[in-house]
Formats: sequence, C-alpha cells, structure tokens
Amino acid sequence: QVQLVESGGGKVQPGGSLRLSCAASGSIFNINSMGWYRQAPGKQRELVATATSGGLINYADSVKGRFTISRDNAKNTVYLQMNSLKPEDTAVYYCRVISTSGSVSWGQGTQVIVSS
Repeated sequence: QVQLVESGGGKVQPGGSLRLSCAASGSIFNINSMGWYRQAPGKQRELVATATSGGLINYADSVKGRFTISRDNAKNTVYLQMNSLKPEDTAVYYCRVISTSGSVSWGQGTQVIVSS
C-alpha cells in the first residue's frame, strides 16, 4: 500500500502560478508511474500529467506549455508546477501512483481555484 499526501492548492488569480506536491510513503519501493489528475465540478476526472520511473512524461493537451511535472525520487515526491493558470484550471487535483504490480493509489485531493 502507498499513502499519498498532497499539498499546495489554493486560490490564485488568472495568469498566476501554483506548485502542487504529493509525497508518497508506505510501499514506495515499487512505484512506477506518478501523476496528477483533476476533477472540475460536474465533470469527469481527467489526466493532467504523468511521469514514469523510466522518464516518460505525458501531458494533457490543455496544459502543455503551462504545467510541468517533476519527480524527486529521493524524496518519493511528485510535483506539478502550474503557470499561466486559467479559470478553467479550477478543479480538485488528485495525485495518483501506480506500482510495478499495477495497483493504483490516489491522494485525497487538493483544491485549486483560479478566479479574480
């Protein structure tokens, strides 16, 4: 089992920046993919960005060029740097980890609000 603790959400004006963090603990020796998803009110949860242990990175088209995912494997932490935020980025952001065995763990979510 992997436990995930997210932080860094908040309210920001359009054009602003936030940095989300997700720290993993527990069975962290078998982590493969770490990533971020988001869910806006009334919408389905969607992929934002993922990064595998092998260095493969994937972004949703809507965030390419604005968001950057990174991993600190020594700290078992994944980050999401979000720049040029737009109101449509408003959502609850969830960290997701997939182990080498295929098991999936989710964080509790952190709220991001982009509004003037």
